[in-house]
Amino acid sequence: MSNSISGQGALAPGFKQRHITMLSIAGIIGAGLFIGSGHAIAVAGPAVILAYVMAGALVILVMRMLGEMAVASPDTGSFSTYADKAIGPWAGFTIGWLYWWFWVLVIPLEAIAAAAVLNSWFPGIETWFFAFGITAFLTVTNLFSVAKYGEFEFWFAMLKIVAIIAFIALGAAVLLGFVPERSASGISQLISTHGGFMPNGFGAVIGALLTTMFSFIGTEAVTIAAAESKDPARNIAKATKSVIWRICLFYLASIFIIVSIVAWNDPLLPVQGSYQRALELMNIPHAKAMVDMVVLVAVASCLNSAIYISSRMVFSLSKRGDAPKMLGKTSRQGVPFMAVLASTAIGLITTALNFFAPTEVFNFLLASSGAIALLVYLVIAVCQLRMRYRLERSRQPIKLKMWMFPVLTWLVIVFILGALTTMVVLPAHRGEVSATALLSIVITALGLLNQRKRSNLKGISERSFSSHS
Repeated sequence: MSNSISGQGALAPGFKQRHITMLSIAGIIGAGLFIGSGHAIAVAGPAVILAYVMAGALVILVMRMLGEMAVASPDTGSFSTYADKAIGPWAGFTIGWLYWWFWVLVIPLEAIAAAAVLNSWFPGIETWFFAFGITAFLTVTNLFSVAKYGEFEFWFAMLKIVAIIAFIALGAAVLLGFVPERSASGISQLISTHGGFMPNGFGAVIGALLTTMFSFIGTEAVTIAAAESKDPARNIAKATKSVIWRICLFYLASIFIIVSIVAWNDPLLPVQGSYQRALELMNIPHAKAMVDMVVLVAVASCLNSAIYISSRMVFSLSKRGDAPKMLGKTSRQGVPFMAVLASTAIGLITTALNFFAPTEVFNFLLASSGAIALLVYLVIAVCQLRMRYRLERSRQPIKLKMWMFPVLTWLVIVFILGALTTMVVLPAHRGEVSATALLSIVITALGLLNQRKRSNLKGISERSFSSHS
């Protein structure tokens, strides 16, 4: 992919090194960590740490595989482009549109979450007004230039990182007894009270694993963003190598602090969220206000990223002939403005459905994206397996290699297939798999039709050229 700007159809390399670094560090920190982790802890107890370890290990391996491909061939379409090359055009079409749909649905989810926080501060203003307002504002910031988006995300990410590090430092100080005026249950809560480390059995850990895996979705987006920087290969390699300590610090350390302070069966845990409940038990004043501010920043960041990622994916699809040609247009600043506007428009429509349509409609749309993250990871693993063999046959130097290839790649594939099978078995997740499968079948059928159409047009063009020559 060319990173130079031509004014029509080319993206500008507007991201600076610090933008990519901060995006890679805080890209996985969303409302799922600050609020959603409370539900996972309530299901699995202190053993939720195992669920986060397994989910984190999966993401680390997937990012290593994606990094290998992205360093060899940086592209704003990322794994969708690699699926096109490694599996077939129908696969690139299908996974690209599924991923776009996933992030388009993130837009209303984060907008609604942000609106709820703002409505609690200003109850006289309707929630839907805040939801549409914040989406419109962040859409405008995405239309200026990729550097402006990078600057917004840089400061959003900085605030999230500072908040999490401050929480971990405070929690550790309280647990170690360095803050005598504050109280906490202590690490003994992990193993000896409230039913021990695994109060609900290993099955509950697997159930929590399915929840925690979706907290990490978005990590792979740094390979999309790095394609709009001046040195994409170097930035991608650096980002994928740092994913291990990011997960260990931000997820595992903070979850360890929380389960050491908050009892897993605390009735307020899933209601208030894990961070707020932990701060309250440490007798920290204004805990709700502080967490609300951090959550607002986190969801605004995720909403901003959702607009960016969905627009770049559909832009890439357009450049490959898998989406309307108009979505491949760029502004003078190298911004795919039509892709941004189209993605946001669909996001706004789904937001409106949440407020003004029957609840079942919005719930079905959300269910349709329930297993997309796992499908994306599966496609990345299959693509890396096939592209690695091609790279080795071509004797092309591989600058960033997957560990223990092909053993770990096959292990990831088996693990993901096992997770999808588990989702089918568990009633709570069966609807998500069914809805995602239905959506995947429809998009795959459209992809095959699109591939046939392109083949026919190519054949007509070749015959026309032959007859004229």
